[in-house]
Amino acid sequence: MRILITGFEPFGNDTENASWEAVSRLPEQISLADAQLVIERRLLPVEFGRGPAMLGQAIESIAPDAVICVGEAGGRCDITPEMRAQNSARASIADNSGHIATGEKLDCGPHTLHSRLPNGHIVEALVAGGYPASLSDDAGQYVCNAVFRSSLTQFAGPAGFIHVPALRSSGVASVGRETDANMPHEPKTDRHNLDFDDLAQALEIACRVVAQHLR
Repeated sequence: MRILITGFEPFGNDTENASWEAVSRLPEQISLADAQLVIERRLLPVEFGRGPAMLGQAIESIAPDAVICVGEAGGRCDITPEMRAQNSARASIADNSGHIATGEKLDCGPHTLHSRLPNGHIVEALVAGGYPASLSDDAGQYVCNAVFRSSLTQFAGPAGFIHVPALRSSGVASVGRETDANMPHEPKTDRHNLDFDDLAQALEIACRVVAQHLR
């Protein structure tokens, strides 16, 4: 089995993005009881245009069995699988191409598309493993949501999105709050003592759950 899992490059004035720091630490293969799970990792740009386009190219070239897209959320302390993707692009800051979305539609489809990952089982497995996790019903309207929606429109199999806390090697994130517009302006500092390796291990658990779902 083969899972495509993506993370994002840094954006704004930050030099790290917790999603890619976690994804890049995943092993290339995960041993299952009776099979090998191949993990295909890809870095996506934080751009409304190129992010979904590069995801589509990766799906076409890899032909995965499942797609998991990962982004960072500056207003959250939990690892949060997203339940739905909105047909809207809106942002308080420019993406990395300089574009500022103002509420335009992403495609001609319905307003809401639902994740096709076993999100409930992912959360259960993460909590059982000692990781803070909960379901989210709002992926925001920034590039994370655009890529999430693109995973659902460009791939017919299990696909979805997971937000991780916007951790940094030192200090706190200055960006990442676009996912949580109603959160306080100050970045979250209570991260349950998680680090990038913890996030990678949590994503490995999510991959194992998805593989079990596929089987």
